[in-house]
Amino acid sequence: MADKDILSELKQSILDFDEDAALELAQESLAQGIDPVEAVGVLADGLNELGVKFERMEVFLPEIMLASDAFKNALSVLEPEIKKKNTEGKKAIPIVIGTVQGDIHQVGKDMVATFLATAGFEVYDLGVDVAPSRFLEEAKRLGAKVIAAASLMSTTRPVQKDLIDFLEAKGVRDQFIVLVGGGVVTQEWADQIAADGYGQDAIATVNLAKRLLHVA
Repeated sequence: MADKDILSELKQSILDFDEDAALELAQESLAQGIDPVEAVGVLADGLNELGVKFERMEVFLPEIMLASDAFKNALSVLEPEIKKKNTEGKKAIPIVIGTVQGDIHQVGKDMVATFLATAGFEVYDLGVDVAPSRFLEEAKRLGAKVIAAASLMSTTRPVQKDLIDFLEAKGVRDQFIVLVGGGVVTQEWADQIAADGYGQDAIATVNLAKRLLHVA
């Protein structure tokens, strides 16, 4: 099987919500010497394609969750290889990430967390429905200088501002880089709430984190 065929099949495993195929094809891609970063990118393409279909109501939440499980299966094979390359001889920078309070969407947040981890960051995923106080508590406990807060609902987007206001009220705003993202978030919103950066997608968030942290 040619490399391009493996990658095509890998993407298709996401579109088919096939956990077993995703795992096997991820293993095969490594056996064939395919760059695991490229393989993860193909997986992300599959999830993004499903995301568009979800917005058009061509697929529904149960299918998205199954695709996410297939993605995680493949990632369990690919991520260790990427981290091995990216963290060799370097101490990983800790980042805390979560979906804000009142919002239980996780697929997009999971993808960003994955790409940050594969880029060599030490990612602490706080999950969903995370209160501003918990973001701060965990960031302090883990020594993280970056807090990434996702919102996928217009009703929960203001919690990103609440987070920044909370850090200000505690007198620690200048100690953290706050990144915001999610389907309802824009650069204009990030500017309005004085976030340090806005990640339009997973890859953009990784590049932004690297730039703000002066990581090569």
